[in-house]
Amino acid sequence: MVDIFRKLAVAAVMVAAPAWALAADFDGSKALICATVETHDCSAGTACTRGLPQDVGAPQFMRIDFEKKTIAGPYRTTPIVALNRTERQTLLQGSELGFGWTLAIDRQDGSVAASYVGDIGVVAIFGACTPL
Repeated sequence: MVDIFRKLAVAAVMVAAPAWALAADFDGSKALICATVETHDCSAGTACTRGLPQDVGAPQFMRIDFEKKTIAGPYRTTPIVALNRTERQTLLQGSELGFGWTLAIDRQDGSVAASYVGDIGVVAIFGACTPL
């Protein structure tokens, strides 16, 4: 069921604008709103648990402001420490609450994958972004 919502979100973005315009939307030049859809919570020696963003305390929506170099959820804002643009993705990195995080945004369709890594484990988050 979660895969259906993820695919619908990406399809809606793809229909809304031509492909050449979408690539420009996800290159870090425009603010984005991203919806988190699915999570995987992993600890060493155990199987990962698949769930929803709220299961791991992740926001359902986050706003990425490239100009201010911040990512904001409903409860806190975290600075973007590093930003790297490649032909395929826009890659953001930082740290928050004792975890290091990396967020990769596909420059063609706005799909997003994020990881939060700490000494107690790893959380992987998947979703989709669209321009604000």
